[in-house]
Amino acid sequence: MHELPITEQLIKLAEKHCRDNDGTKVIKINLVCGDYSGFVPESIHMYFDIISEGTMCEGAEIDIRRVKPKLKCPSCGELFERELFSFACPKCGTDGEPTDIGKEFYIESIEIE
Repeated sequence: MHELPITEQLIKLAEKHCRDNDGTKVIKINLVCGDYSGFVPESIHMYFDIISEGTMCEGAEIDIRRVKPKLKCPSCGELFERELFSFACPKCGTDGEPTDIGKEFYIESIEIE
């Protein structure tokens, strides 16, 4: 349920961007959302469709690019997506360490009319 306030903020930011750039309507919002960000893209879509009614964002498309989490090998430096039940680097076999890749959540771009 924490997607509701983030979606409300997303609409406010998109409307501000639209007004600041002499736009009349938001056409599309491009988001980047890491799988470990804590946000569920499907919930953001649902809330966006409901709470954007009557705003400059009504009818806008929301496109969410998902980012898969990656580990980094401390031995060879390889960045990799972990396999099920394994943390082993596919290049050298050493267990990978967590990174911030996959925790992203930001607006990549806003298209206005």
